[in-house]
Amino acid sequence: MQVAVTQPGIGWEAASTAAQAAVRFAQAKGWKINVAIVDRGGNLMSFLRMSGAFIHSIDIAIDKAYTAASFGFSTKAWMGAIGHDDGMKLGFSSRPRLVVFGGGLPIKVDDDWIGGIGVSGAMESEDEECARAGLAAIGVAG
Repeated sequence: MQVAVTQPGIGWEAASTAAQAAVRFAQAKGWKINVAIVDRGGNLMSFLRMSGAFIHSIDIAIDKAYTAASFGFSTKAWMGAIGHDDGMKLGFSSRPRLVVFGGGLPIKVDDDWIGGIGVSGAMESEDEECARAGLAAIGVAG
C-alpha cells in the first residue's frame, strides 16, 4: 500500500515568470490586469496586480486559476462542457470559486496538468491572451 503520493505541480520560479510575462503583455497592450498562478491543488503560487487594475478582479483571477487547475481545461470551455443541461448550469455556476467564462487556463506539461493561470481585468478574450502569453514564457501549453 502506497501511503504518500507525489502530485505534479508548478514551481515558484515558473509561476513567477508566467505571472510577470502576462503582466508585461498586458502593459504593452495598455490593459490593466490581475494574474494568479496556482498549483494543481489550487494553492496560490504567484500573484501580480497592476496598478489601476480592478480590485474585484483580484478574486476573479485567483478563482479562474483555481477552476482551470481543478478540472484541467479552460474556464471558457465550461459552458460547452455542460451543454444544454440546465440543472448542471445552475448547479455548477452556483459553486463557490467556479468561473465559467474565459481567462483561466490549465498549465499543461505533456498529457497532464500541473496548475492553472487566471487573468482578470481586461475583456474576456484579452484576459485569455495575457494568460497564453504567461504560459508561452515558460514553454507550456494551456
